[in-house]
Amino acid sequence: MDRIKKIINLLDEKKALDITTHDLTNTDYFVDHVIVATTMADKHGYALLDHLKKNLKPQESFLGVDESDDWILIDLGDILIHLMSEEYRAKYQMDKFLEELKAKRPTR
Repeated sequence: MDRIKKIINLLDEKKALDITTHDLTNTDYFVDHVIVATTMADKHGYALLDHLKKNLKPQESFLGVDESDDWILIDLGDILIHLMSEEYRAKYQMDKFLEELKAKRPTR
């Protein structure tokens, strides 16, 4: 199964909301793919992180995890996963930022 699809399925299993993916290959961004999902509450983000760790290791290497109640960032090397509270997702508009990066992608 495709890595991105597997991650999306795992997030969906644990009721992550509004899951979006952004293909940033051939852009200046430092990863190829970003997945953004909304969490329902503080503990939900941690439960999602735990579920991902249990089901993705050892196939995936978790290079870094930055955790807070409102935003968890998971670095898998070429994939970033943002688990954000609804408030933080609206405030930081990560999807808009990533779409703007895609729009700047050079045409070939």
